[in-house]
Amino acid sequence: MAMTKILHAVFDGEVLKPEGPVDLEWGKCYVLTVESKKEITDVEEDPSFNISSLAVKTNISDLATEHDHYLYGAPRRRSDGGK
Repeated sequence: MAMTKILHAVFDGEVLKPEGPVDLEWGKCYVLTVESKKEITDVEEDPSFNISSLAVKTNISDLATEHDHYLYGAPRRRSDGGK
């Protein structure tokens, strides 16, 4: 079964450098699909614009500390899942 992960990286002119920890198996081959991040020009298009209502609707207890994970797919800051 194929695994899909979203990794955010910065291109330094030579290589892609991950913005956070990378949980991948060393020596294994991977296929990369490169897509630039969408620039949000209208603040109301940003998913975090109305974040307070999301916390009420979703009942996610760690939304405040893990908002990058829920909004953008970034790795969690805490390994215990916020518990």
